[in-house]
Amino acid sequence: MLFLGGFRGAMVGALALLMVAPAWSKASEVKVGTWKTPQTIQPFFYEKFFSQNKKVNVFSFTNPADQKVALLAGSLDMCGTTLAHAIHSSSLGQPVVVVAALCNKCSALVVRKGGSVKEVGDLKGKRIGYVPGTMHEILLREILTRHGLSPDKDVYLTRVDFFDMGMALARGGIDAFLSGEPFPTIAVDQGYGKILSYPYYDDSVGTINAGMLVKRETIERNPELVRALVDAHVRATRYLQAHPEKWLKRASSFGTELRILEKAAPNMELAWDMDEGFVRKAQALGERMQALGVIQKQPDYTRLFDRSFVGKVAK
Repeated sequence: MLFLGGFRGAMVGALALLMVAPAWSKASEVKVGTWKTPQTIQPFFYEKFFSQNKKVNVFSFTNPADQKVALLAGSLDMCGTTLAHAIHSSSLGQPVVVVAALCNKCSALVVRKGGSVKEVGDLKGKRIGYVPGTMHEILLREILTRHGLSPDKDVYLTRVDFFDMGMALARGGIDAFLSGEPFPTIAVDQGYGKILSYPYYDDSVGTINAGMLVKRETIERNPELVRALVDAHVRATRYLQAHPEKWLKRASSFGTELRILEKAAPNMELAWDMDEGFVRKAQALGERMQALGVIQKQPDYTRLFDRSFVGKVAK
C-alpha cells in the first residue's frame, strides 16, 4: 500500500535529473530546487538578494525525495526538503545537512464533502492520498494512530502527487488526502472537499515543516556558497513576510487564484530561523517517526542540523 505510484515517482525523479543536467558544468550558475507552492517560494527570490556574482537557477519539483536525489547527484547546490525526509535520509547515513528553515504549518486533512467520513475514526477502510517522505505522511500516520487506526492495516495509503490530490478526491479515486496548502483550501472552495482536521503535533513538535538542504561536502568545500545561499534565503523570507501582498501575488503565478491563496494564508508560514527549540522539536519528530516505524534509528542531529549559517545573520 505504501508504494503505489512508485514507478511514476521514479520517472519524475529521472526527468528532474535530466532537466537540470545541462546546468551541471556552468560554474557561473547556482542551482536550487523547491516546490511551486506559496510556502516554499523563497528560492524564486534568491537572485534578488544573492551576494555572489552568479545566476541563481531555480528548478521546481513535486516532492522532496526527487529534490534530494538531484542534490546528492550533484545537479543541485541546495534544495527544499521536509524535515521528516531530512531525518529519514540522515538516519540512513546520507550526507545531508539542513542549514535553514523553509516553512511551518501548511497541512490539513481533507475528506470528500457529503461523504460518510465525519471524524477520523470513519476513515477505516478508506483510501487516503499522501506523498511518502513528507511531513504530511508523518502527520497522517500520527493522527490515524491517535484515533486507533493502523496506517498499514486499517486504511489504504495511496501515493498521489500533491498536484493530483484534488482531482483524485473529486473523482472518487481517493476518499481523503493530507497535504499542504493551497490544495486543502482549493478543495473547500471548489465544493468537493471539507477540512476534517489541522493535524499538527502537540507542543513537543509544534508546526515545524520544511527546511533547506545541502550536501555536507558543499559545506566542507565551499562554505561561502552555502553562506551566500542562506543569506539570500533569510533576506527573501524577511522580504516576503514584510510584503505579504507581493508574496501571494507571485505565488498566484504558479496557477492558484489570488483569492484562494488569501484564504489559505492563515495556515501558511514562511520561515528561516533554526534556534535550539527548532532542533529540539525536530528531535521529538524523529522520536515519533521511529515509534511509528518510519525510521529504524535516530540520526545524529548535531550533524543533520548546521545552525552556524543562520546564526551569522543579524536577527
